[in-house]
Amino acid sequence: MQHARCDQHDRDAILGNRDALGAMTGHSEQVTSRNPKVIKLERPVASKPSRMRVAAYARVSVDSDELMHSLAAQVSHYSAHIQTNPSWEYAGVYADAGISGTATRNRIEFQRLIADCEKGMVDIILTKSISRFARNTVDLLKTVRHLRERNISVRFERENLDSLSPDGELMLSILASYAQEESLSISENVKWGIRKRFSQGRFLAYAIYGYRWVEDHFEIIGEEAEAVRFMYRSFADGMTLTEISDALVKRGIFNRRGQPFGKSSILRILDQEKYRGFSVLQRTYVEDHITHRKKMNTGVLPRFEVQGTHPVIIDEELHEKVEAERERRRQAGAARWRRATCFTGKIACGHCGSTFTYTPNTWSGELTQFQQGHYQCSRKRKHGAKSCPAKSLPVYTLRQVCCSLLGPIIGTSDCDPFEEAWIDNHVDHIIAFAGTLEFHLTTKEVLTTPWKNTAKRDIWAHRRAVAQQHINSEVLS
Repeated sequence: MQHARCDQHDRDAILGNRDALGAMTGHSEQVTSRNPKVIKLERPVASKPSRMRVAAYARVSVDSDELMHSLAAQVSHYSAHIQTNPSWEYAGVYADAGISGTATRNRIEFQRLIADCEKGMVDIILTKSISRFARNTVDLLKTVRHLRERNISVRFERENLDSLSPDGELMLSILASYAQEESLSISENVKWGIRKRFSQGRFLAYAIYGYRWVEDHFEIIGEEAEAVRFMYRSFADGMTLTEISDALVKRGIFNRRGQPFGKSSILRILDQEKYRGFSVLQRTYVEDHITHRKKMNTGVLPRFEVQGTHPVIIDEELHEKVEAERERRRQAGAARWRRATCFTGKIACGHCGSTFTYTPNTWSGELTQFQQGHYQCSRKRKHGAKSCPAKSLPVYTLRQVCCSLLGPIIGTSDCDPFEEAWIDNHVDHIIAFAGTLEFHLTTKEVLTTPWKNTAKRDIWAHRRAVAQQHINSEVLS
């Protein structure tokens, strides 16, 4: 009985506390005991247009007459198919011609279609098959998922597949893999055919400066052939690529696009064996059918030399002169065959044997005679100060040394201005040590002289003298 009275007392206390809490919050037991009213908040759905905006995509990979007719037929078919459907609104047909489907970056119309989809201008895309849309599995799935996020459907007619269907992505993955493997098979077959033609000495005709293709053979274009010979002769005579380019402009000679010949274009012409009457086939090859990136054939595949493919423009004697000049410049180490000063290619390091290369002064203001750049050991420049103890040689210091050392030989005094012809005509090469220079003359005589970098000291002395002259002129005025 005592336990029952205690339980009853506890229940009364709890009820009393609940009533007190209800009074404090403004709620009563009757309100809390009622069933709460629950309202379901529906997610707002964007209203779709009454008519779906439908576009189509078509593509052919080879720019031939037969396939261009096929592409035109696809465009006509989809235009009529979309416009005859009353529930569809025509959004256009996008077509790429002569472009592979293994990548999307070069397909201008495809990119324009995706951009229009992102702008909300298309609801449905029609295409003939997966292989027409993309042969790269990664690109295909990435594009389809991107469009699915915008609730845009891609419908593949041959496979009867809708990308928005529940099993759409699974089926796309499987079928896209087949399309990519089919592309690999086609690529290998094409490569085999090209290599077979190369082994037989047959190749596809293409445009090359100096020639025109007439029926089944090449013919020389007189004016262009003379420009090619000028490039070879000028290079063999020691002109740089920049000087050759400038000389061509002065002569009014331009490339087929009406632009001046650049250094890389001239270099490719100097490398072109067809001007000597033969062709080297399979110099490059495509390693991956997805990226289509070309690589130089350094022995991975056989190369073929076919004689008599082109009329001769450059004879062997001129070609050998060009190759000898290239080797001379290569041995001299002139950076990009650029003669910065008369000392370029003539200075060698006495410590490690490397060539001294030129660095121009980067001062943005007007340069004085003390700020004409410097030469530095190429090994030290590349591997750091610890790799070679050689010091940098300012051009100003080199000129000073030449004036004092070569003056008695040439018949000039220290006060006469330096001339680059002194180095060109009398100095074969110079060997630079940390404190001495060895001048090896063209007469086989060797002259040794100490040297010290006084450029900084001399430039400050020059500036002080200029400042003092300015002060004196103000005082006199």
